[in-house]
Amino acid sequence: MDRANHPQHGGNRRYWAERYGFHESEMVDLSTGINPHGWSVPAIPAEVWQRLPESDTDLLKIAADYYGTETLLPVAGSQAAIQTLPRLRTFSRVAVLDPSYSEHMRGWELAGHEVLKIGSDQIESLLPGLDVLVLVNPNNPTGELFSREELLRWHQQLADRGGWLVVDEAFMDATPEHSLCMLDRPRTGLIILRSLGKFFGLAGIRSGFVFATPIFLERMERLLGPWSLSHPAQWATKQVLCDHSWQSEMRDRLVVESGRLSELLRSAGLSPEGGSSLFQWLTTPQAAAITNSLAEQGVLIRLFKESSSIRFGLPGSANEWERLESALSGAELLRDVA
Repeated sequence: MDRANHPQHGGNRRYWAERYGFHESEMVDLSTGINPHGWSVPAIPAEVWQRLPESDTDLLKIAADYYGTETLLPVAGSQAAIQTLPRLRTFSRVAVLDPSYSEHMRGWELAGHEVLKIGSDQIESLLPGLDVLVLVNPNNPTGELFSREELLRWHQQLADRGGWLVVDEAFMDATPEHSLCMLDRPRTGLIILRSLGKFFGLAGIRSGFVFATPIFLERMERLLGPWSLSHPAQWATKQVLCDHSWQSEMRDRLVVESGRLSELLRSAGLSPEGGSSLFQWLTTPQAAAITNSLAEQGVLIRLFKESSSIRFGLPGSANEWERLESALSGAELLRDVA
């Protein structure tokens, strides 16, 4: 398989470790934006592994309490929804924020739609000619946060002519007060995606939710088919969404650690231009060279080639903080950036 022909994402630590001559365990992976202090999943009862997943009213009630709405559909992570949504529309003109999560653009292109890459400053002018607008909020990797008021205004303009606003809130759990999930009612043409991968640090269970009108969710459920969310994923999702004390403590902790990361980068001559509680982001003409230099020292970050930008996730231990600081100090080219 030629990796050059596939979209690049964070992770793939084994591949990058081999490329740079490290054992996988020696690499500090800061490339994903996943919470390094993820919720610790307790032992899962044996029967959960042995039974097919069923419709679980407790899961729906717990999720409705956490997200603030009952119009939801459990899915195998937001990726399942991203791949399914384009199949629910006839040919459309779709705008996707750039830079952003590349799978959104890929999904709509593979389904045969016309896809435009746009910057956030182009939304207002291009909106009248669009059928679908896809945003990540807060955006990955820039951290740009769109207000509820402007999102609803854009949605209304699209919905008036049968269009959609798709909002991917994968990084919203650290700032739930900005979510669109807690609107007074579901709205036709507004689709919101959530995932347990980032804030909860549970990317491996592939669990998430789609929020939309009941009619739309019925269409999506029929296309997804049975057993879209595994029984272990359902079980773990119920436990973590009920752990309110962990959620509150983690939100406070991530704010502190994200600030620490920002200061560390600034001290190395790299000034973040955006970010969230889980990552820091900046543009630089030397983005590729910095990424390579850090990887040669066993520290993996996320490179965005087209925008010449880099994203740093949070280190997960004292040793990883030290490794990052050392790698930044050891990168000769950073002296020219400062």
